[in-house]
Amino acid sequence: MAVVFDIERDRKRDGGKPRHPEKAHRPDQPIQRKPDWIRVKAPGSALWADTSRIVKSHGLVTVCEEAGCPNVGECWEKKHATFMIMGDTCTRACAFCNVRTGMPAPLDASEPQKIGSAVAELGLDHVVITSVDRDDLADGGALHFVRTIEAIRAATPKTTVEILTPDFLRKDGALETVVAARPDVFNHNLETVPSKYLRVRPGARYFHSIRLLQRVKELDRSIFTKSGIMVGLGEEREEVLQLMDDLRSADVDFLTIGQYLQPTKKHHPVMSFVTPDEFKSYETVALAKGFLLVASSPLTRSSHHAGEDFARLKAARLARA
Repeated sequence: MAVVFDIERDRKRDGGKPRHPEKAHRPDQPIQRKPDWIRVKAPGSALWADTSRIVKSHGLVTVCEEAGCPNVGECWEKKHATFMIMGDTCTRACAFCNVRTGMPAPLDASEPQKIGSAVAELGLDHVVITSVDRDDLADGGALHFVRTIEAIRAATPKTTVEILTPDFLRKDGALETVVAARPDVFNHNLETVPSKYLRVRPGARYFHSIRLLQRVKELDRSIFTKSGIMVGLGEEREEVLQLMDDLRSADVDFLTIGQYLQPTKKHHPVMSFVTPDEFKSYETVALAKGFLLVASSPLTRSSHHAGEDFARLKAARLARA
């Protein structure tokens, strides 16, 4: 599998600046050869091209492209794109992430309507909206999330909306603002176990993220909650099992677990490639701990098969009622 980043294009667009200036002087980390079980279909079909055309015609950003998702070929062939709102530049500098870092541009007030139009044109029954971190904004972008949810529902009322939010750290009232818009699924990723936060996710706080997810349920129990992690960052199995318990203590419904893949030589190295059998074992344990749904495989990503998973979530909730 190969994911190609057009580094020269990015530098030209940014006036010669590197995509990740905070990582530029770090020593290179070797990129390991991927095992045989990590193989994906290369993008380039006619349907993929049509999805790309729709995204670009509306002037939108997708996490599929910005984060270098390995599933972009499969998802875009189905016209499933995950939109990333509030720009393409993040105020955090996580060691695993390929999204550009720096000082973001001002919000585009017309973006929610553009998202709504694109969702309608793509004919999506279920859409995932994520964002960069916007620590520069007083509300962390909460109101922009709300306006995007409202615009989607105005453009295509039958589409269900899943959001993947930042942590709104030190943004009082931001979470309550977003929850009041009643997204169908509220996702916030823990990304890794707490012992790895200082190196992997230094701008975040593990227990703040747990509390964020717990608070969603306190505010509106009808909203499905979801969180995801990557493995292969040097975590121990016991730490992953404890993380599952922490999420269940917050009444989280859905857990996703996928293999970390190193974007560039400047990013955190892959410490191990977790086997498909190990992923299956994590799924079995997580279901036994009480999650409504678990997606655990090398190529699992937060929004991969999100529409199908939403249907399974609803069915699982009904089965327990």
